[in-house]
Amino acid sequence: MDVKTHERIDRTLCGTPLDLSEGRCRVRLETLACMAVDDRGLVHGGFVFGLADYAAMLAVNDPNVVLGAAEVRFVKPVRLGQTMTAEAAVEEEKGRKRQVAVRVLAGEEPVFEGRFICFVLDRHVLD
Repeated sequence: MDVKTHERIDRTLCGTPLDLSEGRCRVRLETLACMAVDDRGLVHGGFVFGLADYAAMLAVNDPNVVLGAAEVRFVKPVRLGQTMTAEAAVEEEKGRKRQVAVRVLAGEEPVFEGRFICFVLDRHVLD
């Protein structure tokens, strides 16, 4: 399946798709020095969320998908040098609304989980 959304996203900051199928995807993100918030190598949660958000968008995979809401939980911290993998699956579809479950692992350890409410619009959100 071809990527139909977020074509110009910076994959070094938001992840690279590994698997993409109808309503599902896996995305990998290598942590970079610019993501660390301190000398101990703690990765800012915004990068974890960005990976999860991108995975949710890819699971829907429509050019006009936008995020409406998210309920998330950070389970464990991520350290510089770890590789994260997000797994996303569309759980429910009602009209334009999609509920997407996302889980992020750092190696084999869960670090993030969430439910994303996405909407598929008739046209680009900026139109």
